[in-house]
Amino acid sequence: MIRDFHIAKREEDISTCAGYVGSAFMLGRALTSVFWGTVADRYGRKPVIVFGTFVVVVFNTLFGLSVNFWMAIITRFLLGFLNGLIGPIKAYAAEIFREEYQALGMSTISTAWGIGLIIGPALGGFLAQPAEKYPSVFSKDSIFGRFPYFLPCLCISLFSLAVAIASFWLPETLHNHDSRMPPQSSYKALEAASDTKDKNESAPKENLFKNWPLMSSIILYCVFSLHDMAYTEIFSLWAVSPRKFGGLSYSTVDVGEVLSISGFGLLVFQLTLYPLVEKYVGPIIIARVAGVLSIPLLTTYPYIAMLSGIALSVAINFASVMKNALSISIITGLFILQNKAVDQRQRGAANGIAMTAMSIFKAFGPAGGGALFSWAQKRLDASILPGDQVVFFVLNVIEAIGVLLTFKPFLVET
Repeated sequence: MIRDFHIAKREEDISTCAGYVGSAFMLGRALTSVFWGTVADRYGRKPVIVFGTFVVVVFNTLFGLSVNFWMAIITRFLLGFLNGLIGPIKAYAAEIFREEYQALGMSTISTAWGIGLIIGPALGGFLAQPAEKYPSVFSKDSIFGRFPYFLPCLCISLFSLAVAIASFWLPETLHNHDSRMPPQSSYKALEAASDTKDKNESAPKENLFKNWPLMSSIILYCVFSLHDMAYTEIFSLWAVSPRKFGGLSYSTVDVGEVLSISGFGLLVFQLTLYPLVEKYVGPIIIARVAGVLSIPLLTTYPYIAMLSGIALSVAINFASVMKNALSISIITGLFILQNKAVDQRQRGAANGIAMTAMSIFKAFGPAGGGALFSWAQKRLDASILPGDQVVFFVLNVIEAIGVLLTFKPFLVET
């Protein structure tokens, strides 16, 4: 898309410009996540979820109809600015699942998010530029010929429209836990419970910024989110870059196939293995082990690029499945820690703070990842960490910092 806008003067600069488009969404979300979390705490999770889903329909469609670089930047920024979905969704999952199923609830959220990050680029790979890929179906004079990236955006918008309509039937969960009563309560017990509820609602709320179990998990969440966003940006750029730059010379369809396989593997892992493992070892141990395993895995990527044929296909698909499963395991564990650290009255605001901080870090992810990749392509002959080796080395440094922060006294579990 950036190449077609002709905004980049050199091919190596395309990655940097693409990173700005990715960062615009995160910057917009960083500015309003606390606001949407506070709205969800006051008026309910459902209104924010419904509104946010309709925002996706409108601005994702406009993004697909972008005629220049700045329109793409603005539509992505407004999509993030007006979309407060993720924080209230995490609070909703924590409230609708009983305590013993919290791991499954948070796993569902992070799996949905992870699969979205995979299926989105996969749809782009298969459906972008349809007039060129499928000329017998799409004419160059049609809207899909004039706007080569509108078709994948339209598919996502139509899906979001169906979800937005279905969201009207979501049950509200705000204050659910406060109103639960034993089935055979006496009048006195009912009266006592009512007094307790009134006291809870009138009690002053804790300063969330002084809640170290919450803040430590949010900081850790930011570090790993920065890593994941940079990796997501770099992986697609690396896969489609020419062999002479150390890439795989993949087409967008090839990248789409790899990401689709990763999405299926992620779904199976998160809904079957993760809740079982979390039950026995806890979210912190899982995050720590997943972070450690990610480092040698990423180190193999430059060497995978030396393969070809079936060996390359098997290696890159296996590595992609493993990397995404490990990343989502870390994020899921941190979701659990964040929601355990606060009571229900402040859960929306707490998740809003988490989303704001994470969005700021993720705003640097695409821009930083794109700039790093462009820089790496200019130092192919360097004696130390040449070409794409330096890219994956920097990713591993960020991952190692995250792993170190999973230990006490920094990370505290309630």
